[in-house]
Amino acid sequence: MTPNLHPMINVAVKAARAAGSLINRAALDIESVRISQKKANDFVTEVDHAAEQAIIEILTTAYPGHGIWAEESGREHGAKDSEFVWIIDPLDGTTNFIHGLPVYCVSIALAVKGKVEQAVVYDPTRNDLFTATKGRGAFLNDRRLRVSKRIDLKSALVSTGFPFRPGDNFNQYLQMMGDVMQRTAGLRRPGSAALDLAYVAAGYTEGFFEKGLQPWDVAAGSLLVTEAGGLVGNFTGEADYLEQEECLAGNPKVYGQLVSILGKYSKFAPAGEKAALRQAAIADAAVTDAPPAANAPF
Repeated sequence: MTPNLHPMINVAVKAARAAGSLINRAALDIESVRISQKKANDFVTEVDHAAEQAIIEILTTAYPGHGIWAEESGREHGAKDSEFVWIIDPLDGTTNFIHGLPVYCVSIALAVKGKVEQAVVYDPTRNDLFTATKGRGAFLNDRRLRVSKRIDLKSALVSTGFPFRPGDNFNQYLQMMGDVMQRTAGLRRPGSAALDLAYVAAGYTEGFFEKGLQPWDVAAGSLLVTEAGGLVGNFTGEADYLEQEECLAGNPKVYGQLVSILGKYSKFAPAGEKAALRQAAIADAAVTDAPPAANAPF
């Protein structure tokens, strides 16, 4: 089944492939790529900037009236106050890219009045092109995507993202990880949230969760999931997650089970649940002689 590509998707695909060829060329000689650090463990390369520039150029040429919201340049390009905004991550998985680990992608989404309507996630190392248009389904190359049919959490493979910034709540994350690991067939940390979401859409994994995400990390991937029959929200299951820095996705059955496990870790969880979690963290710390994380957000 060939995807019935929307004209806007065609332009986004052209932009993603242009960025992908820049990334592939640079990957042949990683040692010569200039790298700088935005914050501790948060890297950006000249390739991120060049790929973003190529994407913005193609999109603004085709749609000069549209807005742009990109990871590296923010909202400085494109029309201001447009109802149409392209949300761009030119290289999701920069740390993997720097090390030559071939798990990274280009992510481009179009939001109309704040709702994502078009999505492209392109993996240049595998030449995998994921596309979705609201109401028309999700595709990998020419194949229609459906989320996995596994409904038993014990047989589910779940992907995640580890905290990596100073100030991230590592203790809380270890608790979350422990809760999920004990109930599933496995936990994976590939290192690119946009690809993690694409893989939920493709049925390669049954679920995904991560904190500390930005809209450009999840905008395109989230539409892939919903168009493939899955669900996306925050940890309490609310569908309005794009700017909430926490994302949970899965096939409908696994999603529901993950909400029941991870809901209490959400910053939107009821106060009672947070208090119970805080008590558990204190009790756990007493056993291990380690103080609870100073930045525990309960």
